[in-house]
Amino acid sequence: MTKDIRISKGARINIKGSAEKILTDISSRKSCAIKPGNFFNFNPKMLVKEGAEVSIGTPICFEKNDSRIILVSPVSGTVKKIIRGDRRKILEIVIEPNSSNKKISHKVEKIDSLSPEKIKNFLLKTGSWPFIRQRPFNILADPDIIPKSIHISTISSVPLGVDYDFILKNNREDFQSGINILNTLLPGKVNLFIDKDFQGFFSKIKNANIFRVSGPHPSGNVSVQIQKTNPINFGEKVWVIRPEDIVNIAILFSTGIYSCKRTLAISGSPVSNPQYFKTTIGSDLSSILKKLNIDSTIQNRYINGDVFSGTEVQEDGHIDFYNNLVTIIPEGNKHRFFGWVPFFYNKIPSLSGTSLSWLFGRKGYKVDTNLNGEERALVVTGEMEKVFPMDIYPMQLIKACMAGDIEKMEGLGIYEVIPEDFGLIDYSNTSKIEAQEIIKEGIELMIKEIA
Repeated sequence: MTKDIRISKGARINIKGSAEKILTDISSRKSCAIKPGNFFNFNPKMLVKEGAEVSIGTPICFEKNDSRIILVSPVSGTVKKIIRGDRRKILEIVIEPNSSNKKISHKVEKIDSLSPEKIKNFLLKTGSWPFIRQRPFNILADPDIIPKSIHISTISSVPLGVDYDFILKNNREDFQSGINILNTLLPGKVNLFIDKDFQGFFSKIKNANIFRVSGPHPSGNVSVQIQKTNPINFGEKVWVIRPEDIVNIAILFSTGIYSCKRTLAISGSPVSNPQYFKTTIGSDLSSILKKLNIDSTIQNRYINGDVFSGTEVQEDGHIDFYNNLVTIIPEGNKHRFFGWVPFFYNKIPSLSGTSLSWLFGRKGYKVDTNLNGEERALVVTGEMEKVFPMDIYPMQLIKACMAGDIEKMEGLGIYEVIPEDFGLIDYSNTSKIEAQEIIKEGIELMIKEIA
């Protein structure tokens, strides 16, 4: 089955520094890190201590509320340190790799003989279950439920977004095998979303319902795709998996060894040779950055993810679990002379009609982190709806979250969204409120009070 979806609301923002189709393998790493914070509402309980020797696939910690869900080591080596924050909250488990490359091997049954229950148990046992997230709330999937459907988006519509067709060009058979496994897990309900204009090999995938999507950002967001095809009703659950993790699951079932491949695009205007790197989940960023020519005459910000929803990371930090993109942009810490003068700074992308910025964006904009103003008490009615394609009133939902009104939050669609769906609103709204942070706090309240 193939259907077309057209998204009309949103925006395309062309930023300089897209990654070229060059793939470099980073085999040597200084360290790798597991970040429990990458998993929303995950409460870790440690299984190892500092100094412990681990192999690829060694359980490192588990979820306090469900000991079946574990996080495992992506490399063989030594647990160098466990970084804690306030109230001894675990922030990172840093592992120093060694050359032994030891791996924990699991016995694998033939795929044809696997039942849905056996697939679930094998994913849990090997530490691969965190590849699967659940909506509402984008939390780790509950193994005890049967979801309404499974959704995979191969579209990255964010500025400087990655090309999944290029990332997985050497893993086409593995991707198909992964889809076959998911189809065994939930027959006939695996939904694959592809770019209508750049379909790549994804259009030939079998055992999946294919939806061809067109339109500006946030057309690549799974929340938008779910609502346009199979909306979540009260009490229903759906699962979401990233494209490269489909391959990781397929490799696991073919080898019996935990697979944690991660292809990373390093993009941004300060990088003279932006490109893709093949590494592992949680790898240190410094091992990759030394392969690039980055403008060191300016102060740069390193972002785990895209410019809308990513998180700041230091040069010696580590990539996030679900991350395929690191964006580098200049810090906007310079004073703008006569910054208040209209039309004076037209080379900054604007979604309003008050500047001539569209004349200068044909070859891409060079942006920085300057917000060009601070949070204001003014909220323009109807402004958010212009860039929000979901059948939800975003401003009213934000207000309900700020007020902590659970009933209104439910009625206004809190079950259908996650913070990143409001990234474009953060960028474009006049009030400059932190909509993503407000939605995140609203979801945390829902989990605490209801879920």
